[in-house]
Amino acid sequence: MDLKYYLKDIVDLNVIDQENIKKLEALNNHYILEIINEYVALCKPSKVTVITDSQDDINYVRNKALELGEELKLGIEGHTVHFDAFVNMSNHDQARDKTNTKVLISAGQYKSPWINTIDREEGLNEILKIMDGCMREHECVVRFFCLGPKNSKFSLLALQLTDSFYVCHSEDLLYRSGYEEFRKLDGSKKFFSFIHSSGELTGKPPVTKNLDKRRVYIDLQEGKVLTVNNQYAGNSLGLKKLALRLAIHKSNNEDWLAEHDFILGVHPKGKNRVSYFCGAYPSACGKTSTAMLPNQTIVGDDIAYLRPWNDGYAHAVNIEQGIFGIIKDVNLNDDPVIWDAITTPRETIFSNILVLNGIPYWLGDGRTIPEKGMNFSTNWVKNKKDENGKEIPHAHPNARYTIRIEELSNADKNLHNPDGVPIEGIFYGGRDSDTMPPILESFNWNHGVFLGASIESETTSATIGKEGVRDASPMANLDFIVVPLGKYLENHKNFGERLEHPPKVFATNYFLKNEDGKYLNGMLDKLCWVLWAEGRAHGDYGAIETPIGYIPKYEDLKILFEENLNKTYTKENYEQQFSIRISKLIAKLNRIENMYKKEDNVPQFFWNISEELNNKLNKLASEKGIDIVSPFQFK
Repeated sequence: MDLKYYLKDIVDLNVIDQENIKKLEALNNHYILEIINEYVALCKPSKVTVITDSQDDINYVRNKALELGEELKLGIEGHTVHFDAFVNMSNHDQARDKTNTKVLISAGQYKSPWINTIDREEGLNEILKIMDGCMREHECVVRFFCLGPKNSKFSLLALQLTDSFYVCHSEDLLYRSGYEEFRKLDGSKKFFSFIHSSGELTGKPPVTKNLDKRRVYIDLQEGKVLTVNNQYAGNSLGLKKLALRLAIHKSNNEDWLAEHDFILGVHPKGKNRVSYFCGAYPSACGKTSTAMLPNQTIVGDDIAYLRPWNDGYAHAVNIEQGIFGIIKDVNLNDDPVIWDAITTPRETIFSNILVLNGIPYWLGDGRTIPEKGMNFSTNWVKNKKDENGKEIPHAHPNARYTIRIEELSNADKNLHNPDGVPIEGIFYGGRDSDTMPPILESFNWNHGVFLGASIESETTSATIGKEGVRDASPMANLDFIVVPLGKYLENHKNFGERLEHPPKVFATNYFLKNEDGKYLNGMLDKLCWVLWAEGRAHGDYGAIETPIGYIPKYEDLKILFEENLNKTYTKENYEQQFSIRISKLIAKLNRIENMYKKEDNVPQFFWNISEELNNKLNKLASEKGIDIVSPFQFK
């Protein structure tokens, strides 16, 4: 059959030339052509350009982003800045739009109580109406990407249509090009598709105008995302968190895991080995700082696919090759690796920061801030206020940097390994001031799943006006879990049980405080918790059994602190941090149980573990007659 048949509307619109048609025909896949034809006809761009893996094509994208003003050059070679739309401090396009991000649900399908959903037919009718003509007078770019290393059993393919060259350029830093991978599909429709438009633009630099019509709709049935009237990467790059939702749906109907995980290579001193760990942490709970620990290596900082491997381990890959990182508080002293990468010549995109004389500034960078410059509100001066009288900071709190991981000095050599890396352990990190110890090892894999399902992140008075409210987020993934929680947990349980060497599981908490409200942990103490976990994976250290899991022995931590931080770790430090706080732990179990009671079909192992932990804690309280039990009281 003539493949041009599937491009009939595009050809009739006279928006694509023969060279670009040939690029599409070379894929020999009518499913791809049907999608392109449908959405080009709907969105009505003035031109369609197909980007392959060639360097000339990729250079075209970056040059067009600069030519159109979507990015502006900065003083350092390779550095550019992008600004997203801003109306006021409460109405802008500089963070994920949770309100208008919805999963399309057909009648009779599971409807999560934790995420926004909309009837599929209603949602499609709404967004397709908004997208009608949304690319008018714009160039539509057709992109092909590989989520994961090339030539890998882990990886999924992603087709993206967008009219934003900033989005395209960001994707070239964050993802592996996949045109040649698509050619290997041999006519299959096994790929995700993402259609994005920034919509009508206004101003210089050009930003999205109609934020009131911003929509981000996820269609699980078709493995597709439709997103319009936005530019911010978290809303526009379908391959990022939007694809995570599609991958979670796919993986939980197969035999693997798609997780909100970093992948860290741990290199203990004096040991000729590297051990790989995944880690899931809600926002502001230490995910990035753990992934970027000094003298360790990074495979990925955000999303991982895990599959059982023929060596009996779970292997993991980073679906990305870059970092879209929050730049707030990145400074020379605390983040030397990132600081070096983003202050020296290399391809880097900054977003929503302050610029003066080609120099970027952001919140918490440790430098003297200019009193004027250009930022997301266009011309900025110190003490500038928005239309509601709220002060506009020189940089947005969610300002970002985008860079390839290979540009970091701590990039792991296995970043692109098609077989992934064997996972020795998984960290689940939460934030609480008075309950969990800094690190705790699970009794077994199923208890580890329970620990992941029990992650809580404590809010502060600075964010909601009331301190100490704990929000649960299973596996730090609640915003993205589009399958029933019971099914999600059951699949985790089954995944580990299929492995000869399931990862050890550890819960971490870097935010314990004393009665005066001061943190009990230093900023880099987490390095010692991670190194202890790595040693446990290899049998280097013993542990103390408590009712809630295994904790380190004081003597081992004392040596780790001396050898790695040149720091004295006292018995007083240890006792304050690793005491078992019985009533606080029981209260946590009750909160978690109440949350899961809102879900149907939560697997029985979850309730059994919760009951067992509750019984052990009550027995300990009865035996000791006190509420807080020192780690030195355990044998």
